[in-house]
Amino acid sequence: MSYWAVARLEPRREQLALRCLGLAGYQTYFPRLRERRISHGRKIEVRPPLFPGYAFLTVEAQWYAARWSLGVIGLIMDGIKPARVADHIIDDLRKRERNGLIELFPRSELKPAIRCGSCKARSPGSWAFMLECGRTSACWSCWRCWAGSSGWSCRNVMLRQWLAAESLAGTLTEHPCDTVSAMH
Repeated sequence: MSYWAVARLEPRREQLALRCLGLAGYQTYFPRLRERRISHGRKIEVRPPLFPGYAFLTVEAQWYAARWSLGVIGLIMDGIKPARVADHIIDDLRKRERNGLIELFPRSELKPAIRCGSCKARSPGSWAFMLECGRTSACWSCWRCWAGSSGWSCRNVMLRQWLAAESLAGTLTEHPCDTVSAMH
C-alpha cells in the first residue's frame, strides 16, 4: 500500500533530488506557483516552488533509498517511519493547477486573515493575506489557505504545524482545522 510522504531537499538542488528520486522508482510531486512580476519595466513570469525545500513522494515498500538519494536532506518523520500525507491533500493541490502551475488570485481579491470559526486560531499578523478557506473564513492553520499566504517562511511554518497536527492525530480524515482545534 503506497502513501505520500514529504522529503526535505537541499537548497538549489531540487531538480537533482527529483531526478534521483525518480530514478530510484519514487513518484514525486513538486508543486510550483505561477507569479507575474515586473522586472526592469518588463512583465515576467516566475515559477517558484509552493513549498521551497520540500517535495512530496510516494512510498510503496522501502523508504530508505529516498532518504539517502542525492539532494535529499531527509524525510519528515513520524517516529521511526515517514509521516503520511493524506491523498486528498495532494489531489486538492493538483486540482488547483492550471497547465502544471498553481495560479494564485490577484492580491486585490485576497482578504485580510481573520479568526477562523472552526479552530479559533488567530492569524500571525494583519499583513498576512490568505485565500478564503472553502469551509470557513481564512485561517493560518488551514492548509487550504497556505497558497495565499504572503511569504515563504509563513508557508514553511504552516507545513510544519500541519505535519505536527497530522502526526498527533494519525492520518487526517477531517479538515485540518479540526485537528488543530483539538490541540488548543
